[in-house]
Amino acid sequence: MRAAGGEENREGERRRLPKLKNPAKIWKNRKQQNHKHNADDELDREEEQQREEQLEEVSRKLILREEQLFSQDSPCELEVDQLQKDFEALRLQISMAVHNTFTSSSSFSSSSSSSSSPSSGQLEVLRSAVASIQQQEVQDRRWTGSLEEQVPEWRPQKFQSAHHGLLQKMVESRLMKASEEDCGGAEGLSSPVKRQVCCMGRRVKEDLLTVVRTVKDCYPPQVDIMNLYAGLYHQNFSSRLTELAAAGLEADDCGYLLFWTNHCYPHDILNHEELQGNIKTACLGSLLLQDQLDRLEDQYLSHKEDKVKLWLNAALRRDEQSWTSSAPELIDQYCFSPLAVDVIQVMDSSLNELSCVIRDQSKAQRITAHLEIFLSSYKKSVEEFVKGNHRNVCSVIKAQLVCELQFRDYITTMTGSLSEEQRCRCVNTLSALKDCGYRCLTAPIHTQLKVCFTHLWTSVWLDGSLPVVDSLLDSLNQQLMDLTDLKPDCRQALLSVLHQDVVLKYVKRMMKSRMKSREQQVGGAQRMIEDTRKFNEFFNERGCSESLWLGELLCSLAEIVRLQDPGSIQLEMVSVARRFPDLSDAHVSALLSLKTGLTAADVRSIRRSVEENRLADVSTNHNPLFFSKVKVKWINNKINQMGLKT
Repeated sequence: MRAAGGEENREGERRRLPKLKNPAKIWKNRKQQNHKHNADDELDREEEQQREEQLEEVSRKLILREEQLFSQDSPCELEVDQLQKDFEALRLQISMAVHNTFTSSSSFSSSSSSSSSPSSGQLEVLRSAVASIQQQEVQDRRWTGSLEEQVPEWRPQKFQSAHHGLLQKMVESRLMKASEEDCGGAEGLSSPVKRQVCCMGRRVKEDLLTVVRTVKDCYPPQVDIMNLYAGLYHQNFSSRLTELAAAGLEADDCGYLLFWTNHCYPHDILNHEELQGNIKTACLGSLLLQDQLDRLEDQYLSHKEDKVKLWLNAALRRDEQSWTSSAPELIDQYCFSPLAVDVIQVMDSSLNELSCVIRDQSKAQRITAHLEIFLSSYKKSVEEFVKGNHRNVCSVIKAQLVCELQFRDYITTMTGSLSEEQRCRCVNTLSALKDCGYRCLTAPIHTQLKVCFTHLWTSVWLDGSLPVVDSLLDSLNQQLMDLTDLKPDCRQALLSVLHQDVVLKYVKRMMKSRMKSREQQVGGAQRMIEDTRKFNEFFNERGCSESLWLGELLCSLAEIVRLQDPGSIQLEMVSVARRFPDLSDAHVSALLSLKTGLTAADVRSIRRSVEENRLADVSTNHNPLFFSKVKVKWINNKINQMGLKT
């Protein structure tokens, strides 16, 4: 027993501790075994491929057998039955070849339905299957018109009709699988609906590209396989999206579905560089019906309007709170507010999204209308703040002038989204906002102007004993030091307006003066030229080169004051009227009233000449408006009193 047990133990030990083999031999044997299996698999595939590559030949032989069999008076039933079975076998093989259109040889064993490019062997099989279908279609037509009892019961075979039906089922199946699987890149999408739409859309694109790259060449041109597939994918994708739309969508899902319908599908897929020209896109139409699109677009726009309105109001409230709670932010030593940047970012983001989601871009005006409302509210807020006389009002206004400039640049360059009426109203609102800011910053300057200009056209101004303009410019220079923290672009624009205000008040004061003697007129004209030079130098040194036309205007007016000859005055007046079309008859009369040496006939003649020689097309004149800002209603009474009506 012990001996037997010992044998058992030794046998057990042998089983537990097998003899080690040479690892190199193990690997070599495995490689040989794997190679044998791979070779067998490869051989099976080659045999299968050879069988399927012979489809065209099999089809031809079956047709010959059919011809021979049914040329007999009494075909053998056994042969007829066998031939019918062979035709059914051919039909099955053709169906399998077509069914494998989007499956590469490397993915036969995979359950994945992702689009793959078929191998060259598969393409040969498909080409042979398509040729077989064409052969059978020809044979169907051959039997057309024959006596019914002479026609094989399997005719017409309708292989092509069956082929089209198979493609329909394939497309339905592939889109269904795509909607149920996660495709690459869809993981980051926020909802199941978005992922579903994305995966189906990608499947459509990948499969159509496979057709145009490889499958198309397997079919004869008359089949128009590219448009056949495009139509089937369009129809099925459309049906799937229609189902989703009918089920009721959240606002974000609604926008994403519209994004695919109105942008991705027509632009990124149908107009893909490889598909463009190969698909009759005009025959496909939209993925969704018009009433469905209108309903979804209205839902999307209503949601987007609410969000934009909420964002804009929040941005304004946030900025308003900062006006009283802290000093404006300084960027590069200039006062700055982030309001315009935030608002423009909101609008740009919304409009860029909308451009890819909505077909009719004029509907963007529903969004830009809220920008118009926002600007109106913004202007009112700034005006109310200025009225409050807050301690930091100047620094806040400097920051808001930067915003005004940014808004103006944005609105004037915006194309497509704003109607011209909206643009005009927005620009007018911004102009009112800018004027409010300028009045706030230049109020002390205008007070000084009023004081200084009371001395114009007085004896102390004429003889130079009182340096009116020098005193004004010295005071102006001191007050402009407070604008060093205003952004340069804004400061230069303000100075240009200030330059115009100075000249306006100067001209208004001149028109209300009375220069009785020739000496006073000549001396006043000389003083005007000197003052003009000082104004030009002062503002030109501060970057206001674009407003130097004001100096030319003052010099022309000085020339009118200096001249005594009626003919010369008439020529100079006509020249001014042609350069400044807003010079009205009342302004002409006001200027001529300075010339005490003119008779009533001279005045009438000059006024008539000015009217006759005005520019017919004022649109060719690019000088800014000036005289329309000079109110001279008082002159009408004087005209009546002097009997100078023409």
